[in-house]
Amino acid sequence: MKIFDIIQETYLALSANKVRTGLTMLGIIIGISSVIAMVSIGQGAQSSITSNIESIGSNLILISPGAPRGIGQQVSMGRGSAKSLTREDADAISAEISYAKSVSPEVSGRYQIAGKGTNTNTSVMGVSGFYADVRNIQISEGDFISDQNLKSLSKVAVLGPTVRDDIFGENAQDVIGQTIKIKGLEFKVIGITKTKGGSGFSNQDDMIFVPLTSAQKYLTGDKYLTSISVQAIDSSTMTQAQQEITDLLLARHKKTTETADFNILNQADILATASSITSTFTILLGAVAGISLLVGGIGIMNMMLTTVTERTREIGLRKAIGAKRRDISTQFLIEAVMLTLVGGIIGVILGWSISYLISQFTPLSTSISLGSVVMAFGVSASIGIIFGYYPARRASRLNPIEALRYE
Repeated sequence: MKIFDIIQETYLALSANKVRTGLTMLGIIIGISSVIAMVSIGQGAQSSITSNIESIGSNLILISPGAPRGIGQQVSMGRGSAKSLTREDADAISAEISYAKSVSPEVSGRYQIAGKGTNTNTSVMGVSGFYADVRNIQISEGDFISDQNLKSLSKVAVLGPTVRDDIFGENAQDVIGQTIKIKGLEFKVIGITKTKGGSGFSNQDDMIFVPLTSAQKYLTGDKYLTSISVQAIDSSTMTQAQQEITDLLLARHKKTTETADFNILNQADILATASSITSTFTILLGAVAGISLLVGGIGIMNMMLTTVTERTREIGLRKAIGAKRRDISTQFLIEAVMLTLVGGIIGVILGWSISYLISQFTPLSTSISLGSVVMAFGVSASIGIIFGYYPARRASRLNPIEALRYE
């Protein structure tokens, strides 16, 4: 049979019962669109988490306090739950670690912020001037925290753009010089940071920065730090810097590896862990959606078996006038593949549309890759071949004499 004849026969066979053909394709359409939408959500989450982690700084090493749980057990990961890091530790790292480019001691906490008749609850970071370098903070208006602010215990604050909007209104002007109240104490606004984006713990747009010394005296009331951020010279020296910092702090605190009262993570470790989790999440979402593809494939097999039964006399007549087994099996196999390909194309368009709507009208971000679209077409064609093979083979093996007698 010529290709044109096969395509024409396929069209006539599938259009003979449009409702059944449409319902059969619906299973594939739902399956393909679900896979694309779910995978795009997973990939979007991975991209969002990766960008958030990268936005907190470059070549970053994070040191946080942690109370030991006992010999041979892991250090507690509760940020700020223990008090073991001091500014002297940060000064020692800055002076003795050759791979440390910048060191930023930090105190953090959540406080109620009031100003201009409004209030909000957000994170307040006590920092030094090095924080801007370590965390890639840029100023859009005013100035950042200076050494003079630290020495004089100044009650000054630098606002993230989200905090500015919450307190003074959307894109408010002339904020510099106004005052806000943190824990009932007045702080003068001296700067506004540039928008960086992000969410959750890494959203530096939703933070207030005050001098470290002022935060320790007026907010926390002690000398301890909640974290120390260290920027390594480059990505290749992060592991060496992390090891040197570990050895230095163990010596300063008179601790062993088993009884360490601090925890150190580098940015690469955090990124690798997050990527691993989101990849597993994406695979899980794709697998769940893939179940509907299996159901759609079974629906195609069921339809093709029904079609073979309905067209038994037609098959017998074709074989009687010279059609070969290969011609019959090719005809029915192409019908099955055509069903899945058309359903796959519609499914890709629908999945793409769903992903777009999700990103536009929900907080979730989505990311559709060419790989997921190619995979969708590949799976669609494979389903047609796999689930169409048995009905096609069965049709080709019909005895022409018995087929002609079939009622």
